Amino acid sequence: MTLTDQQLTRILDVIVEETGLAAKQVANTVALLQEGATVPFIARYRKELTFELDEVQIRQIEDNLAYHSELEERKVTVLKTIGEQGKLTPELQTRIEQTRTKTELEDLYLPYKPKRRTKATIAKERGLEPLADIIAAQELTAGTPEEAAAPFVNPDKDVADAAAALEGAGHILAERLSEDADARSFVRRVSGEQGIFCSRVAPDKKETVSKFEMYYDYQEPLKTIPSHRMLAMRRGEKEEFLFLSIIAPVDEILAGLKSRLIKGDSIFRPLLEAIAEDAYRRLVAPSIEVELRLESKNRADEAAIAVFAENLKNLLLLPPAGNKRVLGVDPGLRTGSKLAAVDETGRFLGHCTIYPHTGSGNIEPAKRELLRMIHSHQSELVAIGNGTAGREMELFVRQTLTEAGLRLPVVVVNEAGASVYSASDIAREEFPELDLTVRGAISIARRLQDPLAELVKIDPKSIGVGQYQHDVNQNALKKSLDAVVESCVNFVGVDLNTASWALLSYVSGLNETQARAITSHRDQNGPFASRQTLLKVSRFGPKTFEQAAGFLRIRNGENPLDNTAVHPENYSLVSAMAQDLSTTVADMVKEPSIVGRIDLKRYVTDMVGLPTLRDIIEELKKPGRDPRAKFETATLRDDVTTIGDLQEGMILQGTVTNVAAFGAFVDIGVHQDGLVHVSHLSRRFVREASEAVKVGEIVKVKVLAVDLQRKRISLSIKEAEPGREKEKPASRPAAGKNTGAADLSGWEKAGFRVKK
Repeated sequence: MTLTDQQLTRILDVIVEETGLAAKQVANTVALLQEGATVPFIARYRKELTFELDEVQIRQIEDNLAYHSELEERKVTVLKTIGEQGKLTPELQTRIEQTRTKTELEDLYLPYKPKRRTKATIAKERGLEPLADIIAAQELTAGTPEEAAAPFVNPDKDVADAAAALEGAGHILAERLSEDADARSFVRRVSGEQGIFCSRVAPDKKETVSKFEMYYDYQEPLKTIPSHRMLAMRRGEKEEFLFLSIIAPVDEILAGLKSRLIKGDSIFRPLLEAIAEDAYRRLVAPSIEVELRLESKNRADEAAIAVFAENLKNLLLLPPAGNKRVLGVDPGLRTGSKLAAVDETGRFLGHCTIYPHTGSGNIEPAKRELLRMIHSHQSELVAIGNGTAGREMELFVRQTLTEAGLRLPVVVVNEAGASVYSASDIAREEFPELDLTVRGAISIARRLQDPLAELVKIDPKSIGVGQYQHDVNQNALKKSLDAVVESCVNFVGVDLNTASWALLSYVSGLNETQARAITSHRDQNGPFASRQTLLKVSRFGPKTFEQAAGFLRIRNGENPLDNTAVHPENYSLVSAMAQDLSTTVADMVKEPSIVGRIDLKRYVTDMVGLPTLRDIIEELKKPGRDPRAKFETATLRDDVTTIGDLQEGMILQGTVTNVAAFGAFVDIGVHQDGLVHVSHLSRRFVREASEAVKVGEIVKVKVLAVDLQRKRISLSIKEAEPGREKEKPASRPAAGKNTGAADLSGWEKAGFRVKK
């Protein structure tokens, strides 16, 4: 939909109010989005226009813009429909145009919305609407309702007597009340604030033992129920174990509806009270409960998706081992373990299968084959998947290397999603001639070299760092996770000459078609010598170049700036800096001390302010740097390989594999992750686990309890690391709240360009 100036102005005003951001920030960001700029590009290269908004804030503006654009489009349809009915008054039009939520708009539209035949429409067909108007006016204080209804008795229209007439008129008034926007808003608000979410066991499941037992007779305030409990109960309902409902404060609601309907004393007061109750119980309550259940589901989805997104971000940004030759091992028992070697760039070199766990006679041949693979492919690291037989394989490899006098690091890698990759179209395209298990071993090796580059090939939902991912809104989940991947890929940057098309497709401004065109051009013409060469790629125009170039890296290219995050649009500026210092750009990149002599204020222009200049200086100081943390791995105990080896009180090292609101799961090398409840994460108060730990973090844990039958392990971090009191990161005002950004004068003085 193309927005009119009036609609856009209305939307901008609403976004400013909803986010607390300055009008200039919102207007400039919206303009960039409408021009086709991506969120990573805006956040990185248009700081002067947004006044350094981060990606979270820009995405909120993007989401709000999409929501209110859809709302404006819906308003046009509603106004047109009501207008065609000849019922659009100036007051109604103004109210519709000023509404800010889709729910409120649909409430206003409800009385005019085409509907199926109802009791009220049947009553109108029988000529009872005038009687309904008389009752609603409440002007009669003498006589009886039956006497007032007598003139409307008409057996030919199935109105046999006064009672039938009053009943029909009551249906008309009940429908009017149920479609009154203010009345619905009142019921929705009171039910939402005071409603109780209730879960009961299905009658035929009362004696059934299940994972939903704690919800067989359960109640909790609707507005405070945590995401994981809401989703668990909804799953229980879906699997027909639970019956869910919302218990609303009926007495308060009925009192409120009656006060809205009844104007004073009249002969119709008792009838109106009954009409109000009928309207609520028959018409309003069921629809409002559906709305509230959907609203609570959406809130739970948002919370679960946020946890999933945070976990995925931390997993994707795990430190890479780097350009090392790696031997990947996909462990197995009866079917053997697959070994696959890759070179420094992840190129597949060779594979074999060994059977060290199928009998003593196979151990020595397995050792010889393992050492042969290491020597022939000059492997520098061994990556072992943490699935079935993972710990047994780790011990076997370590023992073999020790006996051979080799000091190769052996790293256990989380193989979640490796099997999904192995059977994917991408894997078949990369290795059409290889078995699925060999592809898995290659993926394990590559994800040690660079987790981000390999994990982008897998559907984020299959990586295993979320909860209830199949229960939440799938479109919202995909949108959020895709945004996380896009953010991480552009944060790190992509090597233009080694990246797969799957990785390139997440670069700002690129899609799968363009990413494939890049790899095809590379295959046909050799490595890219400069970023500028991208303009020779099919379907790669100036706009795409603008959005993507800064996030693509070329090592040892023609221009040293091509291996930095300095955007090509600023190359001439850097050249001017070098000229002013009587040096070259290449020397500036080689010798960071030269960069320290630059006076940034000399280079502030209408187009480039201090934020961009500072970014340029940081890139010149550390060209080609990887922003991810230093690579390290957890040390697992050789004598603890199964859950049966655990003993209460043990202090172990492990890796956080998943974080939920209620706690964190830690891999301690026994095939079953242990749970650190949120109360055992830290000695300070922790509301949610993500405040204390993150996926991929190496932690010390104390074993609190082991349930062999249920395969449950309870762990504690606070008892294993009593000195661990992680400080909360300095928090900026959250997007959506008042950021204090309304006065931008100080930012203008600091080198920002304010778009008037």
